[in-house]
Amino acid sequence: MNRKVINGVAALCMAGMLLEPVMTVNAEELLTAGVGDLFSSELTEDQYKKIAKEAEGTRWGYTELGICNVEENNLNVRQEPDENGKLVGKLPKEAACEILKEEGDWTYIKSGKVEGYVKTEYLLSGYQAEKKAKETAKTVAVSSADALNIREEPDTAAEVVTQVAKGEELEISEIMENGWIKVFLDDEEVYVSGDYVDVKSDLVTAVTMTELLYGQGVSDVRVELCQYAKQFLGNPYVWGGTSLTKGADCSGFVMSIFKKYGVSLAHSSVTQSNSGKKISADELLPGDLIFYAKGGRINHVAIYIGGGQVIHASSPKTGIKISNYNYRTPAKMVRVLQA
Repeated sequence: MNRKVINGVAALCMAGMLLEPVMTVNAEELLTAGVGDLFSSELTEDQYKKIAKEAEGTRWGYTELGICNVEENNLNVRQEPDENGKLVGKLPKEAACEILKEEGDWTYIKSGKVEGYVKTEYLLSGYQAEKKAKETAKTVAVSSADALNIREEPDTAAEVVTQVAKGEELEISEIMENGWIKVFLDDEEVYVSGDYVDVKSDLVTAVTMTELLYGQGVSDVRVELCQYAKQFLGNPYVWGGTSLTKGADCSGFVMSIFKKYGVSLAHSSVTQSNSGKKISADELLPGDLIFYAKGGRINHVAIYIGGGQVIHASSPKTGIKISNYNYRTPAKMVRVLQA
């Protein structure tokens, strides 16, 4: 087993993804790695506090961890501690933040690139934040190659189905003893070599308002469609589904979003790819569709939302999410909106 894979195995063992540990690591090493999964639900609060004190500053990189505790949608992050304050970002359900200070009913936080105030009542902290983080942290393989080959089988001779860019994260399904890692490419399982990825445990962070805005010249219809689609971030992926709240697959999500704007699309990414007008990457506008392929056949679709990003129903693990548009190699781009 190669070194990068070994470095990530501890996180998977603690997260319950492997039945037996394949190496021995002590608590200090795990805590320093930021895994945080030593905080078993069986620990008492006093036991937790003792361990947490020793691990201060190492829990996923947070010193005072906060977890967004909303039932649905996102938590507003504002520039001032006021409900009429300027929005500076959105904190998705169960996303993590650094708690910096409390001011009355508000807490000043930092999450990803976002810094501002949220209502304290919607934020877990301390023991409860650690417990929730343990449940929601995802273990991912991060591409360390400029163009990471994604293969059909765990073999360098196997077909390359696509490539992903450096820094892209792939959900891990299984770490294999031969040095390969089985990962999810949207809703399918494929393989990457452990030599070209870094394995880490991570938590979701906030989305900046800049990432939610658009450039000049984009029609109101396109802006509205993309904003509408973002309302369903974090909702579940269900194969064959078309419900924006209870679950949809990639083409079902696109079909249901566009239906609201009077555009009728089939519940099939292949059929959708033959709708409208084919365009190039430099012509992309928010609301255009981007298609991805496996083995030369279209098998996934996403909505371009501007800023080099797409929104899509990705997989049963991640649900509806935002990704870089080239998180895997685009196969085709299509314009179905005429506005």
